[in-house]
Amino acid sequence: MEFVKNENYYDKDSVSLDSIKLTYYDGTDQEALVRSFSDGVYSTARLYPNSSGFASVKKQYGDNIVYSPQDSTSYYYNFNYNRQSYNHTSKTTDAQKSAVNKAVMNKDFRQAVNFAFNRTTYGAQGNGEDGATKILRNSLVPPTFVQIGDKDFGQVVSEKLVNYGTEWQGVDLSDAQDAYYNPDKAKAKFAQAKEALQAEGVEFPIHLDMPVDQSSTIGVQWASSLKQSIESTLGAENVVIDLQKMSSDDYNNITYFANSAAQKDYDLAEGGWIGDYQDPSTYLDVLNIKSGANLKSFGFDPGQDNAKLKELGLDAYTKMLEEANAETSNVQNRYEKYAEAEAWLLDNGLIMPTVSQGAAPSVTKIVPFSRTYSAVGIKGSSYNFKLTKLQSDVVTTKDYEEAKKKWKEETTKTNQKAQEELADHVEK
Repeated sequence: MEFVKNENYYDKDSVSLDSIKLTYYDGTDQEALVRSFSDGVYSTARLYPNSSGFASVKKQYGDNIVYSPQDSTSYYYNFNYNRQSYNHTSKTTDAQKSAVNKAVMNKDFRQAVNFAFNRTTYGAQGNGEDGATKILRNSLVPPTFVQIGDKDFGQVVSEKLVNYGTEWQGVDLSDAQDAYYNPDKAKAKFAQAKEALQAEGVEFPIHLDMPVDQSSTIGVQWASSLKQSIESTLGAENVVIDLQKMSSDDYNNITYFANSAAQKDYDLAEGGWIGDYQDPSTYLDVLNIKSGANLKSFGFDPGQDNAKLKELGLDAYTKMLEEANAETSNVQNRYEKYAEAEAWLLDNGLIMPTVSQGAAPSVTKIVPFSRTYSAVGIKGSSYNFKLTKLQSDVVTTKDYEEAKKKWKEETTKTNQKAQEELADHVEK
């Protein structure tokens, strides 16, 4: 796909590139991008440190590897709390299906799986050990998305989490570090869950079906990492992640492209969201039981009357969202209410945050931070090339980090100014 500069564009002087060609990458050959970059075909190339030929790539570009900032896309894993389809499964008995249904409804079980998941090794699959934590995200709303007084949103959520239990003391929801992985917490929570579930007649191990796009090398690596950390922490005699490898079409049809909750054919799968506007509601509303865009991934259609919604507490969560949305006279109070809602969501283990987009290793000839940036909207899209400039030499790591430091200082000032102006615009 090729785009050519529009000479009739009103602000054409801000467009430095005469043409842009986008090429599809299917993810199968992890070294194809950097080969084409070296041949002068691409202006930038994503790197995969775990690929077989990365040693030679690092030898050639060791002083040029850069990591972009994390963006506002938040990914997470969640259980299907109302699974209706079993076309892709390793289960052989109804008892195994029933066991999963009961297990995922148990809060201690959900928390145990969350604390058993090693995000650092997960991040290393795509970023290598050096960049393993750079991509990690520990919340649905990005922690610095908005500010509450002199604190970032994520700081306030962390403070509110402590009210739900001692397991949250000292937990930091900042980006680029693993807030959750704790084998001791995982085993303690699982012991509580197992006792309660065995009293209900549940037999172990719990078999969780997880879909994987077999054509995505990195996708398979991520899924295998999740499986390894959870099974090694909790014990394969207790929990088994059954990876269901399938074609891209089959994977998409039972996850992202599923038209109804009934078509969501899995026990555990990845979800995600990127904000549409600068308010926490743009993320948290996706699980509103009345209209949530991502509620189907939980096994429920929006507006559906199902007793499990109340059992999970999602009716109470929706009420919290409605109370926050009703606060229109004080922006800080509004954000406080949304922070409480996210704290509840995380404590209940209904989602397991993992990573963001961005923060991936690459080599590039794009002038650092020359392109537009926005946490929301089309200005921040990777396909917005206005202001983007190219340089003849490959960007060095040193130059990139210096530019990043300056960019962060400038964005901190502009973000603070924007928050102050927003408060002044609220009708009193």
